[in-house]
Amino acid sequence: MIDKLDAALRFHQEALNLRARRQEVLSSNIAHADTPNYKARDFDFSSTLTQAVERGRQSQSMSLATTSARHLAGEATVMNDAELLYRVPTQSSLDGNTVEMDVERINFAENTVRYESNLTVLSAQIKSMLSAIQQ
Repeated sequence: MIDKLDAALRFHQEALNLRARRQEVLSSNIAHADTPNYKARDFDFSSTLTQAVERGRQSQSMSLATTSARHLAGEATVMNDAELLYRVPTQSSLDGNTVEMDVERINFAENTVRYESNLTVLSAQIKSMLSAIQQ
């Protein structure tokens, strides 16, 4: 039963995790807009999501070391910087910075809207599951 629930919610879990990670990358680009020679980074969301759903998070996770048997097992997900791609600018700047604020703002806003829509869909799924359980 738990496996079926996990499988039903895995897509949204992975999508939300990747959307949050992409938000971090985009905000880092925006924060470094005035840094000379900074290269804007991003990743292909759809292919990364496909890989994450297919193979799960086991290969991407790292566990925390515990010093006592009473400690909770913690797990953090890792996305290597090697998976990040460099964005090719449409107009280069004199200082070598490839951050284009208009592009970054659009991507940031789009990612935010998609994150919120994922949350809305996930919330609706959980509510329908709860109503099915209660009946």
